[in-house]
Amino acid sequence: MFTSVLMIEKPLSSVDVEFVSTLHGDEGVSFVVLMQPRGDQADVLLRAIDDVALGQVDEAVREGEEPRGEEAKPLAQRGLEVTLEALRARGSEAVGQVIEDHPLDLLTSVVSETGADEVIVLTAPHYVEEFFHRDWASRARHKVGVPVLKLFAHNE
Repeated sequence: MFTSVLMIEKPLSSVDVEFVSTLHGDEGVSFVVLMQPRGDQADVLLRAIDDVALGQVDEAVREGEEPRGEEAKPLAQRGLEVTLEALRARGSEAVGQVIEDHPLDLLTSVVSETGADEVIVLTAPHYVEEFFHRDWASRARHKVGVPVLKLFAHNE
């Protein structure tokens, strides 16, 4: 069985569930899902800049309306549960947790503890962070010791 650590920031869409569960053909896949709650003020600012760069000014305005910090954790937990149920419904094994603190430290320990074969970072585009190689995938490539695949999430 192939083991993938999947880092996400929102529940997977049905398109994303199908995509990640079929990446390795007929080989069985086991997922360890790490859900990052929506972040702090810096995250909000970077997402707003990304939205403006994409011409989505309405989305940039709404960024400040999302729950953050402790308020975001229950939403992240529910999103994680929805994602795990969807992956299991596709025939994959799936466990996961909401990230409490340092995402890359947790990712490194999960990869080591599970003997993961790869890391999949599935997020919305974060152009500012990607330009400066500060996105999860770029930073993870230097820490985890397994291939890191960067994918962009689909919307329903």
